[in-house]
Amino acid sequence: MKAISISAFGAADVLELADAPTPEVRPTDLLVRVYAAGVNRADLTHRTGGYGHPNFGDSPIIGLEIAGEVIGKGDEVKDFEIGDRVMGVVGGGAYAELARIDYRMAMPIPAQLDYVHAAAIPEVFVTAHEAMMHLARLKSGDSVLIHAAAGGVGSAAVQLAYATGATVYATTDGSKLARVEHLGADTAIDYKTQDFAQVIADKTHGRGVDVVIDFVGEPYFARNIASLAHGGRLVQVGILGGGGKVSVELEHILYRHLQIIGTVMKSRTQPEKHDMIKRFRAHWLDRFEGAGSLEPVVDSTFPLSRAADAHRRMESSENVGKIILTMQPADLV
Repeated sequence: MKAISISAFGAADVLELADAPTPEVRPTDLLVRVYAAGVNRADLTHRTGGYGHPNFGDSPIIGLEIAGEVIGKGDEVKDFEIGDRVMGVVGGGAYAELARIDYRMAMPIPAQLDYVHAAAIPEVFVTAHEAMMHLARLKSGDSVLIHAAAGGVGSAAVQLAYATGATVYATTDGSKLARVEHLGADTAIDYKTQDFAQVIADKTHGRGVDVVIDFVGEPYFARNIASLAHGGRLVQVGILGGGGKVSVELEHILYRHLQIIGTVMKSRTQPEKHDMIKRFRAHWLDRFEGAGSLEPVVDSTFPLSRAADAHRRMESSENVGKIILTMQPADLV
């Protein structure tokens, strides 16, 4: 099969199309002919050596998110058959014609979705649900501030918050404000020209928001704390602005009853990941069909052979929603 190979860590140019062996199917695996794969920030970290080793836990091939057709399965697989259309999160190996996936990490593709849009769902919507609904316990009538709202997880979080009945504040680049509002944000904030903490204070008359979902990290931390209401929850999902150190007055945590929660899917145990998929599937999977359905947001598609260009697109931060690799035969040349 064809797959993307990384001979050395580095810039996008290290991504090369090469031959690779078909993955071995274990008892709980599905073997999937991949038609589309999502590109994620974790892939950039993998490519540049941020995880310190060439394989991502389960495969020497890069990539965490697939959509395709089941062509084989292990003896312990339940509820899936050959020919089923599936999407899901893999422990590596997505940038390839064939990939294996633990059946408990797979979900059926809603009937109205093609493979490209299906590949835009698993990683970002599961992460958004886990952070905002499960950990932060967002409910109807609450308010939430979502940073990086035009990105993959951010755009998913905006939709889930809107569907839940929350008041949604969202930060993004000024050129993307209208798009973020279309996804469900009540107030879109240009992070380059506006102080989001001041906007939150003004809009909420000093109360603050119940939940903050942040992907940026240290540069936003103090203002995130200031933007929380009494009993508010900050969920740290990423550190795009750099890790570094943060400081906080413990009195604010104590007397305002604040909670600071961190979450990263890739460091969860396999049973925890199974539970994350199960929770998302139970709450939202059927909401991708019919009127008023959730919308997998696709920014652009690239053939697998142009994986380097897909990474450059993500590094530019110009995308709104997901960047998808496609694996049609004509793309594998």
